[in-house]
Amino acid sequence: LHSRARTRQHPPHRVSAMASESKSNGAPAKRARTEGASTLDALKEHTIIVADTGDFSSMEAYKPQDATTNPSLINKAARMPEYKALVDEAITWGKANAGGGDPMPHILDKLAVNFGLEILKRVPGYVSTEVDARLSFDTKANIERARRIIGLYEDAGVSRDRILIKLATTWEGCQAARVLQKEGINCNMTLLFSFAQAVAAADAGATLISPFVGRILDWFKKDTGRSEFPGAEDPGVESVTSIYNYYKKHGIETIVMGASFRNTGEILELAGCDRLTVAPALLKELASSTAPVERKLSPDTAAARYEGGRVTLDEAAFRWEMNENAMATEKLAEGIRNFAADLVKLEEFIRTLL
Repeated sequence: LHSRARTRQHPPHRVSAMASESKSNGAPAKRARTEGASTLDALKEHTIIVADTGDFSSMEAYKPQDATTNPSLINKAARMPEYKALVDEAITWGKANAGGGDPMPHILDKLAVNFGLEILKRVPGYVSTEVDARLSFDTKANIERARRIIGLYEDAGVSRDRILIKLATTWEGCQAARVLQKEGINCNMTLLFSFAQAVAAADAGATLISPFVGRILDWFKKDTGRSEFPGAEDPGVESVTSIYNYYKKHGIETIVMGASFRNTGEILELAGCDRLTVAPALLKELASSTAPVERKLSPDTAAARYEGGRVTLDEAAFRWEMNENAMATEKLAEGIRNFAADLVKLEEFIRTLL
């Protein structure tokens, strides 16, 4: 599978069809020219914008369609005085429903749902709620926690079609998604850094993937010593562009939502992507600009810009491709570790309140 991250030749028997890089030909891109519109407004003409935050005021300010959270964001938001009631209620519920066991897993799930319920009052679309990152290599535990989270939302009167369950894009996470999707539980495959992960997520029938743009860029800056990768040369942008074109060419319905941006240039290079989840600081920058937006990605041009057949990966092939992709392997492991560390910090904070 194509990758710039120290990828060597793979065994030919592992992959049923090979992917190839996007071509630059295709129909001319279009510009959004809404008179007097901000860059953010113009971008919204081509792409659904999602708020990557747990801060309710940011959602109200920028009016995104959806919102995503993760353990790092929840850990930060839970310490804010204005959200104390959400924390206190989660603690009370967790203690009452632990069945004599450790209440902490129940508290964490209820706290994530409490934030999600508040977010749903402020966005008309999906909210993404993440399963404990420490379960990233346990298919059964991922399934059980996802079901509990969905149950908490449904107990609060929220239909499961408003919720995306975030799972790390490990092999085990993808197999959990395969089961959950069949139960009508929609999944958002996160910490996605490679084409192989995108293939596995699509084969599992995941509703949405979150390929991380900025973290890919971080790795390549460190690995190459380059201080910048301009425009379409950004390796994170290249990765998402290739995945998007592959999905659209082959009629894969999984939504592509670019994530983890380092600058507005990366965001604008992906104008036209199904969804982009953007942090408040970058939403503010886009809202303050009036620069025109040129559509870069489109289903109409995907087939022309992507050559190659549909790819199939079994477990052995998936693990081989990840082994051969140093960037994806390192960033996936780092992402899981960091989310796990933030969960530990959140647990330590909660324990001071018990």
